[in-house]
Amino acid sequence: MKKLLILASFVAVVTGCNSYSGELVGVKGREDWFQPDPYGMLYMPVGSYHMGPNDDEVGAAHTTKSKVVSIQAFYIDETEISNNEYRQFVYWVRDSIARVLLANGGNAEAPDYQIPQDEYLDMYPVYRQDQNLKEFYINWEKKIKWDSNDDDYRLDLQPLYLSEAERYYNRKEIDTRKLNYEYYRIDIRMAAKKNNRFLPQKSPDVQVNEFKKGEYINGVTLNDGGTDKLGTMTAPVKDPGTEPKTLGEYQVENEVSVSPGNYVIKERKGVDRSVFIIKDIINVYPDTLAWVHDFTYAFNEPMTNMYFWHPAYDQYPVVGVTWKQARAFCQWRSNLLNNYLISSGQSIVNDFRLPTESEWEYAARGGNDLSQYPWGGPYIRNARGCFLANFKPMRGSYEVDGGFHTVHIFSYNPNDWGLYCMAGNAAEWTRNAFEESAYDFEHDMNPDYEYEAQDNEANVLKRKVIRGGSWKDVGYYLQNSTKTYEYQDTAKCYIGFRCVMTYLGRAKDDNI
Repeated sequence: MKKLLILASFVAVVTGCNSYSGELVGVKGREDWFQPDPYGMLYMPVGSYHMGPNDDEVGAAHTTKSKVVSIQAFYIDETEISNNEYRQFVYWVRDSIARVLLANGGNAEAPDYQIPQDEYLDMYPVYRQDQNLKEFYINWEKKIKWDSNDDDYRLDLQPLYLSEAERYYNRKEIDTRKLNYEYYRIDIRMAAKKNNRFLPQKSPDVQVNEFKKGEYINGVTLNDGGTDKLGTMTAPVKDPGTEPKTLGEYQVENEVSVSPGNYVIKERKGVDRSVFIIKDIINVYPDTLAWVHDFTYAFNEPMTNMYFWHPAYDQYPVVGVTWKQARAFCQWRSNLLNNYLISSGQSIVNDFRLPTESEWEYAARGGNDLSQYPWGGPYIRNARGCFLANFKPMRGSYEVDGGFHTVHIFSYNPNDWGLYCMAGNAAEWTRNAFEESAYDFEHDMNPDYEYEAQDNEANVLKRKVIRGGSWKDVGYYLQNSTKTYEYQDTAKCYIGFRCVMTYLGRAKDDNI
């Protein structure tokens, strides 16, 4: 009897420890998680502010108005993206292409599915995980031997270099036109539309009580005949592999079963998910020639030749990048971080992206709601008469503010939230399309207006908002509220960018 009581007590304890006791307690085993600060970024708290001008605007330039908006907490880069940071992106693309070439014998289009031998793996920076897998896995730990003396090795890498006819003094240089980054993004806003979630029936239902073998009804060829009453019949699902990706064309599931006297269709209508997965291919190398073509009758060739790649400019803001290149950089940076978090068993975080113009202005104000400039005051000089940003002061004396063209990304004093060069140095891309009346219809919570312009559309639809002014702009463009635009496929030697990431949670204070 005593043994039975002990056994019963043990069972009760074990059962109690492994059950929910009938109460709603949530899923167990999930640890508390707090957002780590991304490297090089500063936290912007949730808040509200007056978006738009706080002083008289320039006449006939009424593209903004004062409006109270609320902004979700987010992270933003402390500085503009530097040449050296962007170069990591360029090198990653270059090395990826090089490794594919080495794995495929110099052919980037048709993979070689033969499993290499151990001595091959020692020489080439690629390995395969399984004999049955027909996809190679890049080994990023093994360095590429760019100066290898092995003839086969050098021959495999040859397609990545300029041809001999294009070389200058026979210098062996990477052909930057081939540095194309292939990536994917999801159009969530298109997927969120109600008519793209569950589709109405596209073809009329056919009620059939009798059919014959070989009869063709609504796109279905029947294999057996019968006289029993049948269910509703519809057209078969289209094959996403052969049909164009057009919204409303696909059914998610369509199971057909035909037997003597029985015809059954199980169907769930919807949109194929692949419609919302957008594939982009973008060349990632900055337009270094922008230093020349942006200015007529000006000697900027030294900047074209040296600015992006020379170590003297490593900590200067990257310029000459289009809006699409900046977006691709954000996607690459997101994958770089999240793939590391996944490999180390950690939870992923929100993607990096370009800031909305409302987020940019909120960060630029630095907590000073009605400030005209990021430093908080109404003047562009301090008490000692020193200029507070890198721009075009006075009548074009570019050097009197301590700059000339772009300067070091940590130049001048930061604003009250610690952000450098929110005014001047390089103007900055935002994610928003430029629309003169946007302030009239944008929401007052996280205002955001986007338009995904295609290459064949009118240029007026390709305008993207830029903020902050640059080294070549007059003081008006340095104001927190001033907005202007540039075309999304245009690269300028005075436009750069910085990234943001939405904070996971409401605010840091909630975690204390």
